[in-house]
Amino acid sequence: MSAGVAVKRPKMMSSQLEEKIDWKKRKAEIKESKRQSKEAKLIKQLEKQKQQEAAEKAKLEQQQNKTGRAYTVSVALPGSVLDNAQSTELRTYLAGQIARACVVFCVDEIIVFDEQGEDVKSVEGEFKGVGKKGHACIQLARILQYLECPQYLRKCFFPKHQDLQYAGLLNPLDSPHHMRIDEESEYREGIVLDRPTKQGKGSLVNCGMRKDIRIDKQLQSGLRVTVQLNKTQNQDSKVYQGIVVAPHVPRTEGGLYWGYSVRLASCLSAVFTESQYKEGYDLTIGTSERGSNIDQTTLSPFKHLLVVFGGVQGLEASVDADQNLDVTDPSVLFDLYLNTCPDQGSRTIRTEEAILISMAAMRQKIKAAFPDVS
Repeated sequence: MSAGVAVKRPKMMSSQLEEKIDWKKRKAEIKESKRQSKEAKLIKQLEKQKQQEAAEKAKLEQQQNKTGRAYTVSVALPGSVLDNAQSTELRTYLAGQIARACVVFCVDEIIVFDEQGEDVKSVEGEFKGVGKKGHACIQLARILQYLECPQYLRKCFFPKHQDLQYAGLLNPLDSPHHMRIDEESEYREGIVLDRPTKQGKGSLVNCGMRKDIRIDKQLQSGLRVTVQLNKTQNQDSKVYQGIVVAPHVPRTEGGLYWGYSVRLASCLSAVFTESQYKEGYDLTIGTSERGSNIDQTTLSPFKHLLVVFGGVQGLEASVDADQNLDVTDPSVLFDLYLNTCPDQGSRTIRTEEAILISMAAMRQKIKAAFPDVS
């Protein structure tokens, strides 16, 4: 073949040309589809962000609208009331009556003071028998603490003790924090377990549920803690999730009654001076048949209310035995000195009866002082 002869290029068939054009079109369609998918994904993310912001706003509004209870109610009584019982069984039952009365009227603190002025500030010790030589204050405080503790935690905090010999026969308090195993609640009481935890993860807590709870902090084992559970839980997880909160949070934020604390005082004056609240009690009430009629009394709003009950011989005996007090009239110690049961038919009202009568009489007056609290 000579060099001057040109070689004809084969013409592209029409079908091949169409195929090339379709490929370009398909490429453009894929590109458009990716763009639309990207836009849809972005819109979905924006919607999700809006939903989260709305949920946070609703949660904030809900927290602001929560009708928690900011005030507290404390009750003080002498441990010598147990000496009025004739046997260990009756002493235990009497302590149970006091605990029930306080829980029914949502008492936040029970102070057990010693009329004899002995310096007793611990529940450690042995019961030495019925009578004035027995540790009535210690036994009363121990039984009150035992009854307040949720049932699933009692074995952890209360070893076998003679003072609690008949405590198992007492009527349960059935307080809101005494949860059943499958009962749903935002808050629970628990004990920190002695189990190894990974770095960056909190301790495990037994709250009487079918699963343990992983909290947000690492705490010493054996501590009793109040746990707020996360609202959404992964049911497939081996543990639940929650955070540790202060014991007052269920009351102040959730509006729940969350049991009482127990404090021992060496004398009547120590009831006032050793308050667990920094600002002390801003409204104190003494109860006596020599006081003013409660029906003509109104209560002003308060932060911490203290109601003091006397023993068998009344508050006068407690004042006389207290060396820190140089007064003879108990009424000067209190903001209000009230007779909570005018025209009583019996010569005497027992302390466990006086708690029920007095708190029932004050319930409406407290409600009137705090109309916004449910």
